[in-house]
Amino acid sequence: MSDTPLYDYLILGGGHNGLIAQAYLGKAGFRTLCIERSNTTGGGAATMEDPRYPGFLHNTHSFFHRGITNMPWYRDLELEQLGLSYLQPKLCTAVVRRDGEILEWWSDIEMTAESFARFSKKDAAALMRWRNDFLPIVQSILEPEGRSVPVPPAEREARLQQTAEGRLLLETSKLSPLEFVLSEFEHPTVQAGLLFFNGLREVDLRCSGFGHHIPALFASAGRPQMSRGGSKSLGIALQTAASNAGGEFLLQVEPEEIIVESGKAVGVKLADGRILRAKHGVVSSLNPHQTFIDLMKDDTLPAEWRSKASEFEYNLISPLFGLNLNLREAPVYKAAEKYPHLKDALMIVLGLETIDQYHDIVHHHEQGTIPDTVMWGCSPSYFDPSQAPHDFHTAFMWEKLPYRLNGDHRNWDREKDAHGQKMLKLWTEFAPNLDGAVIDSFTRSAVDTERTLPNMKNGDLLVGSFSKNQIGYNRPFEGAGQYETVIDGLYLCGSSSHPGGNITGLPGYNAAGVILEKAGKSR
Repeated sequence: MSDTPLYDYLILGGGHNGLIAQAYLGKAGFRTLCIERSNTTGGGAATMEDPRYPGFLHNTHSFFHRGITNMPWYRDLELEQLGLSYLQPKLCTAVVRRDGEILEWWSDIEMTAESFARFSKKDAAALMRWRNDFLPIVQSILEPEGRSVPVPPAEREARLQQTAEGRLLLETSKLSPLEFVLSEFEHPTVQAGLLFFNGLREVDLRCSGFGHHIPALFASAGRPQMSRGGSKSLGIALQTAASNAGGEFLLQVEPEEIIVESGKAVGVKLADGRILRAKHGVVSSLNPHQTFIDLMKDDTLPAEWRSKASEFEYNLISPLFGLNLNLREAPVYKAAEKYPHLKDALMIVLGLETIDQYHDIVHHHEQGTIPDTVMWGCSPSYFDPSQAPHDFHTAFMWEKLPYRLNGDHRNWDREKDAHGQKMLKLWTEFAPNLDGAVIDSFTRSAVDTERTLPNMKNGDLLVGSFSKNQIGYNRPFEGAGQYETVIDGLYLCGSSSHPGGNITGLPGYNAAGVILEKAGKSR
């Protein structure tokens, strides 16, 4: 036992949330060790070099990072001093229609309204009205809620009922995003664009309780950003911050068991038999199935918690399919002849014409079949030349496709390249110069995502749906929504916790605050 390494905290998983929690714990003086199954940290914030074509970099999972430079941990951990740098083009997103018209989303909300007005002056006015109404709601309610430990739903509602802003938030939240958009906007392209901007990429827009997401987007200061050098730059900076705070890392190892003694998490057993001990606790950024089912013995966890963890659900329409290209030149869209600024759009959306397509996409996900393609992507090297060799480019398109293709996820291994060619054909219709510009290509299905990032079960990039009330105080499930668990010293800090998935770092940030407060310290 004397030879067993002793740490203050063991961190399970080296994704961005785990690294953020580790950095804060280290800054508070605790000795920490991050245990990661991969050969690198960062999780979904990954960038790979094409082994067949050196110098072509591809961000295979995470790329569009919304409002990262506004996050509290970005400032606290002084990441810019560690070399992290983000770009935020003024034109965030452009939905390109087949007729050559485009719907634009700018960093400047008034420029966005001007784009809306080309389709509907009424919709442009609605955009600005809801933006103004929700500006105080975002600033005084939603942003603080995302950066703090959630409170019980009844307590939250009682607080919100006390102010006009809170009551408007509650009223709007009763709707689904789909219901909100249909009731407040009239043009099919605007409707479709709004649902895409804040939902189609992520959650089921039929879910009530999320109607406020649309106007909150209007009022949010956070806009899509990309990191120089690729998404891996975020992981590198966070690992450096944790390391500078004394954090240690153990890579390419598999945890086998969270060791619980007398009701307290005291260590981790690795698959190779090694034992690591923790004086104060274990912090898991893994999903509930991994944490409570795979890594805990039946007799160490109450049956009720095991049942809740086993019933945790993942998103139906969240799985991601990617087509990645090495190019002789960046895509040039036909629509840019009329709208030259289109070339400067960070995100390009293709194949999205009307709101009716959303219902078709959901139906196909339910059936395990492939819908007509709606895809979005970017040419990263256009904005950051370091992501491709000189005078060459990289580009990608993503599409939401079902995890189980025709009932079996293994079908993707056989079908993914053929589907990638269908995506390329559609892409070339909008950007004809791609015909002859492609040097190499490869695809990644949701199955590939799960193999690389097992916490994203079924390829769910959000690591858990927001259905079944798996939100806020009840995320991942009732009783586990405040980053602590029924096991003393076992904490949660991953995307399965509040406020959820995507690259926000807030689950790790909030969990660190809870852990430090319990230890008598603060951030």
